[in-house]
Amino acid sequence: MTNVEEEACVASWCAGDDWCAVTCTAHLIGKKWHPVIVHRLLARGPLGFNALEDDIESISSTVLSSSLEDLEDKNLVNREIVSEKPFRVEYSLTERGASLEPVVEAMDTWGEDHLSDTSCS
Repeated sequence: MTNVEEEACVASWCAGDDWCAVTCTAHLIGKKWHPVIVHRLLARGPLGFNALEDDIESISSTVLSSSLEDLEDKNLVNREIVSEKPFRVEYSLTERGASLEPVVEAMDTWGEDHLSDTSCS
């Protein structure tokens, strides 16, 4: 583990426990929109803010912005300024973020197999 936040995660509440890796992974992507953002970037590749917001219909721009900042802080998403005029930013997964693909796919498969439209709330 190289991220300071991850090291704090391990040291503060689960160091040495066999469930620690699960807990720390949940800490990284456990917020409501984080896995959705990773899923959309895995499926579509790099996206601008507006395209990402359009692709995730029910997310507000404030929540998307906050989630992207958090994912960037956790080294899961890259933010790249593509042009200054007009100002355009593109978001993509880091190598570390892209490595979440099997986790997100497993979440998707499990949800398809075990959740109905009404059991998600």
